[in-house]
Amino acid sequence: MIIFPAIDIKGGKCVRLLKGDFNNITQYKKSPIDQASEFFNLGFRNIHLIDLDGASQNKFNNENIIKEISKIKKIKIQIGGGIRSLDTIKRFLDLGVEKVILGTAAIENIEFLKIACNKFNDKIVLAVDVRDGYIALSGWKKQTNILATDFLKKIENINISRIIYTDINRDGTKSGPNLSETVNFSKLTKIPIVISGGISSIDDITDIKKNKFSNIQGVIVGKAIYDGNIDIKKLRELI
Repeated sequence: MIIFPAIDIKGGKCVRLLKGDFNNITQYKKSPIDQASEFFNLGFRNIHLIDLDGASQNKFNNENIIKEISKIKKIKIQIGGGIRSLDTIKRFLDLGVEKVILGTAAIENIEFLKIACNKFNDKIVLAVDVRDGYIALSGWKKQTNILATDFLKKIENINISRIIYTDINRDGTKSGPNLSETVNFSKLTKIPIVISGGISSIDDITDIKKNKFSNIQGVIVGKAIYDGNIDIKKLRELI
């Protein structure tokens, strides 16, 4: 199972949001580059990177930071945040990231998702952000009446690299992941699933890992690392 330490970038700084709320933001001392280097030096080879400026303003002001992080030898970055065009996908891949995360644009336009997956083989990750079972879009501000499980039926035959399933109500809360809902979702598809939202402890991760769900590929860990609830060195032992 892949453990993805998370780095959210806003204004060139390393931050975390609570439930995606830009009014509830915590800024951390380490720069995104230093934080990525620390994760890598501890043995983590996969990083979950979100450009919050891209997500909120459609402004990709952090490209130099992303480029510098991607220069770390053998690091694998999956990046998201307001990516809505083939040109932008190519731009990030050219910077050296391994995979690009699509969200709103892909869910609102499945044909775009299909074209992107065909053009950039095994490079496209789909973010399915869910509140009470229903997909939310546009930085979680736009709530839809689309059940995540219903949407899954529409994309099963598209060559998606992986799906990140985020429970919005758990994100940044350190209240534990919504494991039962995520597992039920994962049983409906052969596409690898990454769990996101609410990871609070090493026990949360070992619980996911020991159950050996067939297509749970990984877990994203963010705020619990930064706030010290998870000892990063102990987390490393689970890689």
